[in-house]
Amino acid sequence: MKLNPNKQQTIYIAAVLAIGIVIAILILNSQGGTKQQPHEENGSGQHSHSEEPQIGQHGGKLFTQNGYGIEITIFEEGVKPEFRVYTYKNGKPLDPAASKVTITLERLGQKPHKITFVKQNDYLKGKAIVEEPHSFKVTVDAQFGNKPYSFTYEQIETRVSMTDQQVELGGIEMLTSGPAHIKSTLQLIGHISFNEDHMVYIVPRLAGVVESVGANAGDHVRKGHVLAVISSQALADLRSELLAAQRRLSLARTTFEREKNLWEEKISAEQDYLQARNAMQEAEIVTQKVKQKLASLGGTLMTSSNLTRYEIRAPIDGIVMKKQISVGQVLQEDANIFVVADMSTVWAVLTIYAKDLNTVKIGQMATVKATAFEYQSSGSVDHLGGLLGEQTRTAEAHIILPNPKGIWRPGMPVNIELVADEIEVPVAVSVDAIQTVRNWTAAFVRYGTFFEARPLELGRSDGQFIEVVKGLNAGERYAAKNSFLIKADLGKAGASHDH
Repeated sequence: MKLNPNKQQTIYIAAVLAIGIVIAILILNSQGGTKQQPHEENGSGQHSHSEEPQIGQHGGKLFTQNGYGIEITIFEEGVKPEFRVYTYKNGKPLDPAASKVTITLERLGQKPHKITFVKQNDYLKGKAIVEEPHSFKVTVDAQFGNKPYSFTYEQIETRVSMTDQQVELGGIEMLTSGPAHIKSTLQLIGHISFNEDHMVYIVPRLAGVVESVGANAGDHVRKGHVLAVISSQALADLRSELLAAQRRLSLARTTFEREKNLWEEKISAEQDYLQARNAMQEAEIVTQKVKQKLASLGGTLMTSSNLTRYEIRAPIDGIVMKKQISVGQVLQEDANIFVVADMSTVWAVLTIYAKDLNTVKIGQMATVKATAFEYQSSGSVDHLGGLLGEQTRTAEAHIILPNPKGIWRPGMPVNIELVADEIEVPVAVSVDAIQTVRNWTAAFVRYGTFFEARPLELGRSDGQFIEVVKGLNAGERYAAKNSFLIKADLGKAGASHDH
């Protein structure tokens, strides 16, 4: 039977339509199956997303699941860093109050930190500051319409990886944070001066004419060294008086011995014996008086026939710091002719401003450093002046310094580091650990093979260790010496501040 041409055309069209419908159904089934592949069960019937997020309307990380969207941002313009969360349904903004959100942060070496949220305008605001560095694993748990949603992502910054071998080759010193004794110091200026307790101003104590001078400024002299010889008529008079007294004493002794013998033999009266004894005793007193007067003036007893010779001797071992005497000079008894100083110790004289007076105490230890060359010594505050200068409004203190080699010389300017106080702090790190990363004062803390910059809030320092007020716990390992090498590697890695 032969078909009508119109019927044949109709059958052909129907067949094409049927085939098209079948293909469309297959395509739809295929797309539906593919859509479910990125979702993974987390063991409680809840789906978790871990693929790379998209960029949301507010510049944050946008995650979507079954039409529900959540955008995570860290906002820090004019406020301390905080999480802000925006929610969506089928791409349209949702009332933030309709979702319950928590974020859990996992940082290296720290316990997980959970952050809850509260509605604020058109977003959910985190109820905790997001401390730097913003380097952590983030788990976002949301509840909307009685359905749970979960998303995870990692945000890494200021972190580099180094093997133990690389650390050793770089000479990076590893230390452990913990308690330390911090010596707070006060920086002062000063100068070296004589130790005035070991310095002697020499005066002749007798008028006379200088015959010879036996020492010059800068000479080292021993105790008893003859510094000068003068001719003194006053000394001659004293010595003559002593000679006369000695002769009278000798005669009185002879008379006493004779009268004693006569009295014992009953030849003379006891009164004569007693008179002779009194005369001898008076002569002894006069002689002793003249001797003491000579000794107090520094004059020696007769050593030659020259009664006027007066030797001026060094009273201590030391250096002649000043000489004001010349041969032929006529001296008065109170003239300052020599200054001899024992330079085995010196004073470092501190200049103390009024604001620091309550900080400086007698007995405090200090380090004194020369400004002209590399040399330092230690000593303690021995004297603290109680008066302020009218012009300078400063006071002075003295530090006794040993000077066995004579390196410290009077007049030298010095810098003085005074230990004002010593306290124990719970957490401290070596000053070598401190680096500047971005605008942070930071240290590189190690976890496994990773070093991560940790911003620190610092306190007191003594130049060796520095107190950590915030940012590091006791017992954490950190890079000290050569930690700048880690900072250099961080710069090569180009770590970004990704929010």
